[in-house]
Amino acid sequence: MRQKHEAKPGSAEKTVRDIRRATRRRHSSEEKIRIVLEGLRGEESIAELCRREGLNQNVYYRWSKDFLEAGKKRLAGDTARDATSDEVKDIVLILHR
Repeated sequence: MRQKHEAKPGSAEKTVRDIRRATRRRHSSEEKIRIVLEGLRGEESIAELCRREGLNQNVYYRWSKDFLEAGKKRLAGDTARDATSDEVKDIVLILHR
């Protein structure tokens, strides 16, 4: 006689969360900068930008805050390391898109 296999409470929810984590899109720092700068330009609403990029608005605002805080620290003289000339060129290219 076969025994019924009982699922543990909450195991389905955990499985769904694990699948979502495994399939979550990872954005490179260049992508994050591009998206934040597009939002700062104000050519379209943040909601439209996030919808187009498939991004939750909370994530956009977190990236934006991190981006601005990093810039503020850098301008205040927090020089943990100097950017290489290639990195500076890349950022300038991103800004002029």
